[in-house]
Amino acid sequence: MTETPASPNSLAPQRFPVVVVGAGPAGLTVGCVLRAAGVDCLVLETGTRKFVEQRPRAGVIEEPVVRGLERRGLAGNLLERARRDTACEFRFDGGRHPFDYHELTGGHHWVYPQQFLVTDLVREYADVRGGAVRFGVRDVRVHGLDGDRPSVSYVCPESGRREVVVCDFVAGCDGARGVTRAAVAGRAGVARHDYGIGWLALLAQAPPSADRVLFGCHPDGFAGQMPRSPEVTRYYLQCPPGDAPENWPHERVWAELRRRLGAAGAEPLTEGPLIEKRVLDMHDYVTEPMTFGRLCLAGDAAHLVAPIAAKGLNLALHDAFALGDALVALLLRGDEAGLAGYSQARLRQVWDYQEFSQWLSELYHGGATGDPFRAGTALARLRRLFSSPAAAAAFAERYLGTAARY
Repeated sequence: MTETPASPNSLAPQRFPVVVVGAGPAGLTVGCVLRAAGVDCLVLETGTRKFVEQRPRAGVIEEPVVRGLERRGLAGNLLERARRDTACEFRFDGGRHPFDYHELTGGHHWVYPQQFLVTDLVREYADVRGGAVRFGVRDVRVHGLDGDRPSVSYVCPESGRREVVVCDFVAGCDGARGVTRAAVAGRAGVARHDYGIGWLALLAQAPPSADRVLFGCHPDGFAGQMPRSPEVTRYYLQCPPGDAPENWPHERVWAELRRRLGAAGAEPLTEGPLIEKRVLDMHDYVTEPMTFGRLCLAGDAAHLVAPIAAKGLNLALHDAFALGDALVALLLRGDEAGLAGYSQARLRQVWDYQEFSQWLSELYHGGATGDPFRAGTALARLRRLFSSPAAAAAFAERYLGTAARY
């Protein structure tokens, strides 16, 4: 990690106060915050611009995150185009159980596919705020993170030369398999949890079968429906970890969705072609601390939360707000407090969201374990949501991410 880039064909080093590795939501948001304050930075991304703008990912965004984007001038298209969800529906014991969290709290979720948000952020960072970005770079390496003159090097896709960028800080926003997370391997404490289940993630070219998110808690496994647009719907099916998408032909997918989401009085599912099939093995990890010398991690480079509770994108953006603001305070005003407290402050919310994901997983999947005790306690949790106003309000706050503090 502290090596000096030995490359006889490298160019003279460039200089930026901050190098951001990764052009996902976290990295681009950090870049936008820095550019809004007049701080120069360079964003490095191994994918092409077209790739990052079209990569389908989650799209459930919490109200506090939307307001954070709005305060930073990054929510214009989202506020105009996003769908607002005010209720979800649990299906268990053969019945439908609507849960109106807006009525309970006044809050709601925004549904805005991540690729749309990334497209907005790329445009704002590069085209509007004039931020420097290099797409399609190869073999990114970080150097000298423990000193006061770190650097990042990469191979330029056009010239094939290794270029070196000297900086004050590196923002590691390049995800679970990125170079910045690898750079602290062996130094960081990593806590990991495996759920022992998989989710078959599906995109169907079909309108939603209900105008809200559906959670099917079935003895044969969890199923979920998440509306994405009038023409496209996201579905999930619980499956064995490591299962292959090829094991799930069209007929089997729709038969399982009909069974696990079936309920008395429910409209039949609207079927359509499956345009995406992926198996996600459910696991979480947390890296502690989130700062190492001049490297600050954000998003999946620092922590991964399984999509069970739709928290990953939200945590990444919360990280980006805190990290961007802390870097601006230090670089422009010499205020070190924000960066010094960044890891500890962010980990409080990270652990809260991890605990909620674990709790929710037992509610979704406990009935399909084959263990009568876990099935009984999962059913008790579900029933409590609809019999106890206090339990319903507590669930709504955690589901919406609206706690006053963490």
